[in-house]
Amino acid sequence: MHVALVHDWLTGMRGGEKVLEVFCEMFPDAPIYTLLHIKGSVSQTIERHRIETTFIQRLPKVATKYRNYLPLFPTAIETFQMGGYDLILSSSHCVAKGIMPHAGTTHISYVHTPMRYVYEMYDQYFGPQHMGRLKRFIIPFFANYLRMWDVATIDRVDHFIANAENVRRRIQRHYRRDATVIWAPVDTQRLKLSEKSDDYYLVVSALAPYKRVDLAVAAAAKLDRRLVIVGTGPERAALEQLAGPNVKFLGWQSDDQVRDWYAGCRALLFPGEEDFGIVPLEAQACGKPVIAFGRGGALETVMDGETGLFFAEQTVDALAAAMTRLEKEQDRFVPAKIREHAMKFDRAVFKQRMTEFVHKVMGA
Repeated sequence: MHVALVHDWLTGMRGGEKVLEVFCEMFPDAPIYTLLHIKGSVSQTIERHRIETTFIQRLPKVATKYRNYLPLFPTAIETFQMGGYDLILSSSHCVAKGIMPHAGTTHISYVHTPMRYVYEMYDQYFGPQHMGRLKRFIIPFFANYLRMWDVATIDRVDHFIANAENVRRRIQRHYRRDATVIWAPVDTQRLKLSEKSDDYYLVVSALAPYKRVDLAVAAAAKLDRRLVIVGTGPERAALEQLAGPNVKFLGWQSDDQVRDWYAGCRALLFPGEEDFGIVPLEAQACGKPVIAFGRGGALETVMDGETGLFFAEQTVDALAAAMTRLEKEQDRFVPAKIREHAMKFDRAVFKQRMTEFVHKVMGA
């Protein structure tokens, strides 16, 4: 088969890029079509592929300000000429699913979520607290255009795959299309079981408003607990102002460093509502319990009372209460059993299910 891979943008290794990395292993000769690519920002497995970009790549300050060009993304993704392929496999959380396949090409879209910026999380991204008066006036028009374009392009996809049941329901709600659920992969072989604890809580997250890292910072201050935060993002300065001396901001860390932080933590804090969330599974692959907000993808990846605890409200008091409960009941969380749960989401399982799906729809 002649196969093409499509991904929204390549600017760092997050959950979507880890899925793309497995697609690259499945199809080592397939080119990657993407809006923009910051060289060196993704794994060598991805970087080895031929990578085609759009005019977005040449816009001013694109490395750090690419999200400002969001209204241009639909036009950019449609500039690719996709003739000559038997299969297009897109990895989409924004516009990748809107690629224009030629007649006779099968398009499978692995959807991390329909565009959260213009659906469920519009207020978290574009609420009045995040924008000035001019943007508050302009953004609703662009958001409406993006919603219309997003729905208008669903017929370009032959088969939808959702990374979680939570996302399958969103696809049904917004697109009126069915999707097969294949959970996103976790590299459990890289993450080893750990039974030690250096008595700190851990957050591994982009520092964006909807991630609600502020709850973790405030709860750590309330309980006078150590907190280590791995990640970067626009909220870092505000979070550092909120934090006390018991909070350490590490910024970006390598995979090996993150693995070590998982291994030493008492528990992972996951206070945001995510589409799926690979980070909680990575922590569990190290045998660590997760304290998560009990909505969204966490409901599929964390077993309440067995591999972690849920808190019901996104408040400091609710998170702090869950942390206190975990400390009182620490003995009930058995590292080996926690890791055993995470193994259900291993990369090998994902690769096998994806391969079976592709073979089925391509008739091979």
